[in-house]
Order: sequence, then C-alpha cells, then structure tokens
Amino acid sequence: MSDKLLVIISTGEAAKARAGAMYAVNALKHAWLDDVKLYFFGPAEALLLEDVPLQQYVQEYRKLEGTPRACKFLADRVQPDDEDLDIGISDNIAALGVDVEYVGKPMADLIKQGYVPMVW
Repeated sequence: MSDKLLVIISTGEAAKARAGAMYAVNALKHAWLDDVKLYFFGPAEALLLEDVPLQQYVQEYRKLEGTPRACKFLADRVQPDDEDLDIGISDNIAALGVDVEYVGKPMADLIKQGYVPMVW
C-alpha cells in the first residue's frame, strides 16, 4: 500500500476545503503518511483568497512539507461559480505562498509514481 498522498482541494465550500487541508496537515504532523502533496484546483482557488482558516492550514503545511500548488490555467480564468469574478487571481494566490503552475501533468505524474489521490 502506498504511503504517498495527493490531496486535491477543488471545492468552493469552506468547510470541505478546510477538512481536506486539515487532513493534509495532520497526516504529516502525526506521521500517518510519509509524503503528502497539496493542490488547489478550480473553485478552491478563489476560496483560498478569502478564507483565513484555510490560509492558516496552507501556512502550517508549508512549515511541514513545502509548497502547496494551485492550477494556473483555472486561476487565470473566471471561476465557474461566479461569472462576475475578476479574472487573473494567480498573483494573489502566489502571494499566499502557493506555487501557481499548470498542474495537469504534474498531478498525473504523481499518480503514476504511486500517490493516492484524495479529492475534497
């Protein structure tokens, strides 16, 4: 069984996103798993900009593991839940200490390397 986890937070719902981030942090903090990667995708990217508790989980993750990532393709476009949302939130996400990059291939590569995806 794999001890590598790929946490993908894509929900725009704060409680669900926080649960995923909290799991990623606790899996590292309590050594439940050896390696946990954290990715933000879609509606979760906009949520990350406004949700302080979620931002705090990101900072805690950074102290334990490294840098979380977010999808540049989606962050540079209108979020699906709010067509009036201004486009181009990549810089704001990066200011929180999150790497903003094209994540499709990196996520696929992690899965090929044995990371188990857990989507929130």
